[in-house]
Amino acid sequence: MSTSRYTASRLVAISMLAITLGGCVVAAAPPPRRYYAGPAVVVAPPPVRVETYGPPPEPGYIWASGYWRWEGGQHVWVPGHWEHPHPHMRWVPHHWVHERGGWFLVEGHWERR
Repeated sequence: MSTSRYTASRLVAISMLAITLGGCVVAAAPPPRRYYAGPAVVVAPPPVRVETYGPPPEPGYIWASGYWRWEGGQHVWVPGHWEHPHPHMRWVPHHWVHERGGWFLVEGHWERR
């Protein structure tokens, strides 16, 4: 095989590979939203309370702050607590989002860093 034919064959093979891989899209799916399982709450949550807490039970523990939960037609404070650390994860605190005409609680959860 001549050098020019060999080069042309390689060029065609590389081009075909590029075309084939060009259609591949690798995208991470967004994490699922963790909304409060219920109807929209029309009453905005009160401001988050400032909590005081002592030292962690063991080194590395993180403080999961308290939050307002909707219960019995009113916001009820749930106190914070210490969470055991998870390797390569970070704690996302409970928080409320306002959309679709109401308030929805996104529950606290661990997510990959």
